[in-house]
Amino acid sequence: MSNEIRIDDLAAPILNDVQRMGIDFGESTHTDLTVDAVLEAASSATGLDDFGPSDFLERLEVQLSEMDADPDRTGLGRMLMFGDCSRAAANRLRIRELLEQHPEILEIEIEKPVIVIGLPRSGTTNLVNLLASDSRFRSMPLWESYEPVPDPNEGLGADGVDPRWSRCQASWEAMKAGAPFIAAMHPMEPDHVHEENELMAPDFSNYNLEWVARAPRWRDYYLTHDQTPHYAYLKTVLQILQWYRPRERWVLKSPQHLEQIGPLMTTFPDATIVVTHRDPVAVVQSTITMLTYGSRTAYRSTNPEWYRDYWTDRIGRLLDASIRDQHLLPDDRTVHVYFHEYMDDEIGTIQRVFDAAGIELTDEARTEIAAYQAAHPRGKEGRVVYDLRGDFSTTPEEVRSRFGAYFESFPDVRIEVQ
Repeated sequence: MSNEIRIDDLAAPILNDVQRMGIDFGESTHTDLTVDAVLEAASSATGLDDFGPSDFLERLEVQLSEMDADPDRTGLGRMLMFGDCSRAAANRLRIRELLEQHPEILEIEIEKPVIVIGLPRSGTTNLVNLLASDSRFRSMPLWESYEPVPDPNEGLGADGVDPRWSRCQASWEAMKAGAPFIAAMHPMEPDHVHEENELMAPDFSNYNLEWVARAPRWRDYYLTHDQTPHYAYLKTVLQILQWYRPRERWVLKSPQHLEQIGPLMTTFPDATIVVTHRDPVAVVQSTITMLTYGSRTAYRSTNPEWYRDYWTDRIGRLLDASIRDQHLLPDDRTVHVYFHEYMDDEIGTIQRVFDAAGIELTDEARTEIAAYQAAHPRGKEGRVVYDLRGDFSTTPEEVRSRFGAYFESFPDVRIEVQ
């Protein structure tokens, strides 16, 4: 049996029963997308009311008002937005409460992290999970990123499992039922190593909203504000996680860092940086296929051409910013990883990263990495077949024309999509 996946209903989705039920439920429920409603829900969930400095309220308002004003957003899409914001606000309350009780957390050092940056869909996820399989590293699984501070009123379940893990697992099962091809494109299991920009969500400043919503107004707001304070907030939450579960070195990753190299290096000046590179056309076609597919329950129309235009430009902006700021990366602690080379030699790539970071690739680490590779073979969940021409009314050449400066700066990037 072929494991190829061809999603041929992007423009006119054929919904499954779970998707129809979700849409119907969302339409039957009123969701109040206001700052007051989000804060009230967070306070009710935690029993806390000290959100700290109020500057986040403006950012939250920008996000909520854009979603509230969009007539194409479904009731389910509004519910999902409210849920994400109220969870982030609850995390903000618990983070502040914990720091009030344990100010010593702010003295914890986050030393010499290894940080993977690079385009989305360029191997960053696989690479960071391979690195994190070395148990000497501290990494952040998805379940921990969603709720970095545990509810003090909860303990481990009767099965010894953290209830935060159980909630994350339930969300993953729901996602697989509601968007069954997501597993093939972007695994979101609880133990999957996640992007640390999730830790900026309680400060309501990262580019995550763009991945779950059509949010050009938020993009413009976000890109015109200095993100250094929000990277400092990210570091504070990492200190909290380090306090709960210490390790000597962190391994992190996020494509967002490509356009925030300045704030990243200000926050983590001794970091080793791993920059992944891939044909931007391959990145765009993967991104827009995934996001158009995922929009079938959050929006009344999937509008593939919108995703084509937005994300061709957005990937271009990420690359333009990274080219602008390359000089800020430390020459002796920066590793450039080309997608085709990584696919040919994963262990060789790991060795280069370890050498730059001053870490020995021990026999034990090799064994742990090999065990991860064996448990996560390529294409395990299926391989998506893309069709820019048929699904998005464009050609690889038209998309690639946006990225001339990138190919000029990094001529070793191999063209994949013809």
